Parts: sequence; C-alpha cells; structure tokens
Amino acid sequence: MTTNGNAAPQTAAITLHRIERETINVRLTGTAPLIVHRFDEKAKQMMLDAQQTKTRAKKEAKDPVALFEASKYILEDGRDGFPAVAFKAATVGACRLFDGISMVTAKQMIRVIGYGPDQLVPLILEGPPIMREDTVRVGMGTADLRYRAQYTEWSVDLQIQYVPSQISLDSICSLVDAGGIGGVGEWRPSSPKGATGSYGTWAVLT
Repeated sequence: MTTNGNAAPQTAAITLHRIERETINVRLTGTAPLIVHRFDEKAKQMMLDAQQTKTRAKKEAKDPVALFEASKYILEDGRDGFPAVAFKAATVGACRLFDGISMVTAKQMIRVIGYGPDQLVPLILEGPPIMREDTVRVGMGTADLRYRAQYTEWSVDLQIQYVPSQISLDSICSLVDAGGIGGVGEWRPSSPKGATGSYGTWAVLT
C-alpha cells in the first residue's frame, strides 16, 4: 500500500462469495398421535367484534363437528397439513440438547419449506383424523369443552434447506430427530404453557 501526498490510502476490495444452500428431504414418523387446534377465522372475528363494541355478543351453541373441522390445517389442494414453522421451532429448540450449536445460529441456518399462504407441510396419513372432546380450564378456572382433530398414524416429508458450509447433513438429521422429543401440536412435551403431555412426537427413521 502506497500513498501519494494527501491522497487516501488504497485498500483491497472486499470480496464475498455466495453462501451455498442445499435442500434435503427428511421423513418424520409420528411416535405419538398429533393433536391440532387451528385458530379458526370465526373465532378471530368474534374477538375483533368484542373489542370494537361495548355490547357482548350472544354466545352461540357449540357445534362439535364444525369445531372439529375448523381445528384442522388444510392445504389449497384439500390435503391435511401442519405449519412448517412448528417443525422448525421444534428443531431449533432441540439445540438445547446439544453442545456446540445455539438456537440463534440454527434459526439462521435452517429453513423448513411450507406450501401455500399458510406455509403448511402435508401430512401423510394412514387414516382419517378422529374427533377429540377434551375438558379444558379457561379463565378463573372455568371448565370448557374443546373439539379438535387427532391424527393417530401420521408422518411428514420435510423439505429442509440448510447451509452445508456451517452444518453437516448428519448433524441436520440428528437435530431434526431430536426435535421430535419436544414434538409439535397440542399437548406436546415441550408446550411452554397449559397442558403438557406426550403427543406430537416423532423420530427420523431413515
């Protein structure tokens, strides 16, 4: 590096190389039933109406079948699905079980590909879901009934995009498999609040 009088010193240009990404398919096989509870549009509208008026809306009679259908995540082609972000959250959360990788790093390196406006992953099912009727506790200890879909036999083909220069393929598979310990959906072992249980868990078999 040389200078000429008062001229600014010449420095080498910064050269950055494109970060390569790879996409793999990982089959998750459910090791416990998956319980889903999509927050349906009717419930959202009722909440909005209650916030915009002082008059409390009249409580309608429950329709168990309608509530059961509304609890499901449906792709645009009619297949049952589940949010891709939930599988990513479970995978990132599994970093707590390993040394040498942080959740912040995993969030940046891993993407679970979903489909449609809701970014859903199709469920691979052995049969139709069953309708659950569960008693839950709401505000001030009041009991209420919830009608939700349960998939007893299920699996998922996850399309996972990752950065191979930062994490190996085997490590990705190990992390996804460990994510199945915490699970997804209602009553999963990793539920941060409310009822926790042993539902929504999986294992990577291949």
